[in-house]
Amino acid sequence: MLGLGELELKVMDVLWAAREPLRVRDVLEHLSDERKLAYTTVMTVLDHLHTKGWVRRTMSGRAYHYTPARSREEAGAGLLREVLDSSGDAESVLLHFARSVSERESELLRRALNQSPEQPDGGPS
Repeated sequence: MLGLGELELKVMDVLWAAREPLRVRDVLEHLSDERKLAYTTVMTVLDHLHTKGWVRRTMSGRAYHYTPARSREEAGAGLLREVLDSSGDAESVLLHFARSVSERESELLRRALNQSPEQPDGGPS
């Protein structure tokens, strides 16, 4: 994702998959399967993610507990919004994107565009 380094994205993946807030040590345990990382490295990454607004943290006892500031889907949509806003030619970007989507994705877009603002879930109003 734009604005995230490789390790930051891996940490976000751990947080998005979690069902509850995680401590640095919890995140480290989930990441240790892939490669050996120092506790302080993960702590620094989480601190940077907090500064960037990607995670929220609350103090519990002597340790911070981290949660994503937004869902993976919200983050993806926000990044797409940034690309469109900064492209200088949103129409061209959208047309290139539309040509790259699968049939299923195309159908999802059609349904979303056909929904009225009062029906965000697609159900009857």
